[in-house]
Amino acid sequence: MSTALDTLNRMNDALANCRLGALPQQDMLRLWRREAASLPLPEKFSTVLNDLLDRIESSALFSGESCSFSQEGLFDNLQLWADKARAQLN
Repeated sequence: MSTALDTLNRMNDALANCRLGALPQQDMLRLWRREAASLPLPEKFSTVLNDLLDRIESSALFSGESCSFSQEGLFDNLQLWADKARAQLN
């Protein structure tokens, strides 16, 4: 049986692989949406995560960086979300 921390580790691995170009962004987003739904976190985590994932999807319409979207910045914020989720789960 998978624990919440195992789930978060899979999410982090997917993010790292996406950043390296080893996992398509859409696959990473799909995994994050699916896996996050099973995490026992307060509702505010879901709200923030969905906003971040939506913004990352929108950034894909641009060539990575634009005046309103920084894909690297969004990935950094996703990592920050994961770090805060890990602290909440511990």
